[in-house]
Amino acid sequence: MKISEALSEELILPDLNSHERESVVREMVHFLNGKSGVTQADQLLDRLLQREKMGSTAIGRGVAIPHCKLKGINKPLVMIGLSREGVEFEAVDRKPVHLFFIVVTSPDAPNDNLQILASIAQLVRWSKSLVKKILQADGRHSLLDIIREEEDRRHE
Repeated sequence: MKISEALSEELILPDLNSHERESVVREMVHFLNGKSGVTQADQLLDRLLQREKMGSTAIGRGVAIPHCKLKGINKPLVMIGLSREGVEFEAVDRKPVHLFFIVVTSPDAPNDNLQILASIAQLVRWSKSLVKKILQADGRHSLLDIIREEEDRRHE
């Protein structure tokens, strides 16, 4: 599965203002509210923060994937947020996180969740310069193009 196929420019927040773990999630959910059928922002925020309390979703190399399952989601939702300064997110490599993928799927489709999380993790593992390239992006379109290019290179 290609992450770029689940993304749209509307769901990219290229300049996060938050500097703390919980506030990043709050800012992203606030941005997402009302977009792509998200009408349960409070419930979504609660689910994502509960998941973070279980353990950080930072996977290293400057990437975190806050995720949850939420009733009422008809198709998987993937959102990106970018922090140019970086945020301490208790990553396994102890480095700040710059690139955040929020993933929301239906509890009725557990495979969607696993496929998306695996695809993001594989892309990050394969493209060692993904975050560096994205930090140089000059907007939503450019950021999405970088993800597409890296995915295409990976699948060649």
